[in-house]
Amino acid sequence: MARRIRRFSGEGVKDAAVSLHPFTTEDDLLLTLSRFHRQDSDDVVLLMHGLTSSSDLFVMPEIRNMVSHLLDEGFGDVWALDFRMSNRFPYNTGGRRWSLDDIALFDFPAAMTELRRHIGDRRVHVFAHCLGALSFSMSLFGGAVRDDDFASLVVNSVSLTPRVPNWSKVKMAVGPDFADYVLGSPYIDPRFTEAPKLSGRWLMAKVISAFHPECDEPACHMQSFMWASGRPGFFMHENLAPETHRHDRLADINGASTVHYYRHIRKMVKAGKAVRYDPRDPRLKALPTDFLARAAEITTPILFTTGDHNRIFTDSNIVCHRALSKIVPGRHKLEVLPGYGHIDPILGKNAHEDVYPRIVEHFKKHGTDRKAA
Repeated sequence: MARRIRRFSGEGVKDAAVSLHPFTTEDDLLLTLSRFHRQDSDDVVLLMHGLTSSSDLFVMPEIRNMVSHLLDEGFGDVWALDFRMSNRFPYNTGGRRWSLDDIALFDFPAAMTELRRHIGDRRVHVFAHCLGALSFSMSLFGGAVRDDDFASLVVNSVSLTPRVPNWSKVKMAVGPDFADYVLGSPYIDPRFTEAPKLSGRWLMAKVISAFHPECDEPACHMQSFMWASGRPGFFMHENLAPETHRHDRLADINGASTVHYYRHIRKMVKAGKAVRYDPRDPRLKALPTDFLARAAEITTPILFTTGDHNRIFTDSNIVCHRALSKIVPGRHKLEVLPGYGHIDPILGKNAHEDVYPRIVEHFKKHGTDRKAA
């Protein structure tokens, strides 16, 4: 029997000093940075999760995780950000209607201020996943964070041109209002199968599982339904370690999600690019209406990664790389990952062989090429 892994476990990182650094955003939200420090280095790495996950995505003990891999590759000072999408906080289930604009304008600038307070002017390389990658791209291209603050960037699955399957478009059209006004819940949770029997949440989980015969894990079915179009849709089963796909592990790694972010993504998909959710909101007027308008000015070299079986954001990063290559030929790079889906490039059992080395190569190349910020 596979062992159970404690939620929010720190056992996945060895031989590093681990510390937690809370900070507050301009709109008064408490967030945290986790530091994994083995030795000082000229190049610092900052990791950013996606919606429903957290910094725990990067320190999973059942695989050779990304933090450990980076530390062993000579990046002795690795940080992981838990912003307002993190399942370590109650923000995803509290009913507040934040958009990706709030994250781009408030979370990342505050995180960089806190990070710089500890590391000074050393080079910073960023890896961002999913809606963390999309919102950070908005922050960078929208001028909320400084372009010269970063030596390089890797964005996995999606960036400034989100695209989704047709079935996902249907779910985004009806899902938020269904959850809010029919289900009576401002969020969807992979643990709905544990709700009281015959409740709306329990019935929803049972119906969804009936259409997912590919495995016996209700949390896997729910996560495919929440975001993807496929059986499974979140990852490729064969890429997961057995411990990751058993017990409560999937729901621990990717938890409950507020449905309001769906509305913002729906608007972007319709526009074909990243746009502000509500251009009339005076709090967010510092962000542009067109995030690609300053693309020629952004000198941070970007590596776009995506699985060739991405059933959540399909070819979004391929399209974004193509668009930016027309504006600034040769500045950015694309890596399509054979046999991978949306999130398994991070939590896959062989990601340290198939994916992480490509990220390390990008960081090392631009650690040499770029001067300290």
